[in-house]
Amino acid sequence: MTKGLAACLLAACLLTLCLAGSAVQADDSLTLGVTTSTENSGLIGHLIPRFEEATGIAVRTITAGTGQVLRIAKDGEVDVTLTHDTEAELAFVAEGFGLERHEVMHNDFILVGPTDDPAGIAGLADPPEALRRIAEAESVFLSRGDESGTHKAELRLWAEAGIDPTPDSGDWYLESGSGQGASLNIAVGLGAYTLTDRATWSSFGNRGGLRILVEDRSRLVNRYSVMLVNPERHPRVKVEDGLAFIAWITSPEGRAAIVDYHIDGKGLFFTD
Repeated sequence: MTKGLAACLLAACLLTLCLAGSAVQADDSLTLGVTTSTENSGLIGHLIPRFEEATGIAVRTITAGTGQVLRIAKDGEVDVTLTHDTEAELAFVAEGFGLERHEVMHNDFILVGPTDDPAGIAGLADPPEALRRIAEAESVFLSRGDESGTHKAELRLWAEAGIDPTPDSGDWYLESGSGQGASLNIAVGLGAYTLTDRATWSSFGNRGGLRILVEDRSRLVNRYSVMLVNPERHPRVKVEDGLAFIAWITSPEGRAAIVDYHIDGKGLFFTD
């Protein structure tokens, strides 16, 4: 995929999200900005009905990568964010756009790729070394390229590997500008390596010729946090309902709902 096409996809996605955000704020629902991994994995669909039943508060969601969620949150288009990029979240609070950051849960990232593994990374215990081998072999790697939590984690791994792949964008390094599920579909079609979260991978039905090649639950931890948008910046923020959601998802009841979410008998998220 070319850089131009990826940019067009990203622009279209942002426009759709902004329009959706404006429509959502027109009603009385609590508006959550959530990451594509929580949506694609099925977790949000599992949690929201339980919260609504427990509190009587109606919820609408806007789904995007973490970077996009935080951007629309800065514009006051959501009341609460559920994202997974610690550095960006801390900056969001420090800049006065959000109130206190509450860690909720975590899972982990994995490197998946083609079964024939042309870069020879299967079983490596060092994720940056795996990326170095992919770059040396110039094997196709698909990045989300969308400033999501997954994209930021991928860029940190490239930095650890001492490689900047972006000059090769459009060659062996491709950028989708899309969410996690869509990016996995593209990776399958290309037979590409890519970084994904384990929960989305576990719920993904179109794995084609891809398989898990590198994993490290401690080093590739993927932590999610929840924040209320600062009502001093945006008076229309539904503070009471937003605080109710934060209280519920960090309560024993909310944590139990997270832990109880399974696919094929396996838990996908673990509470903090």
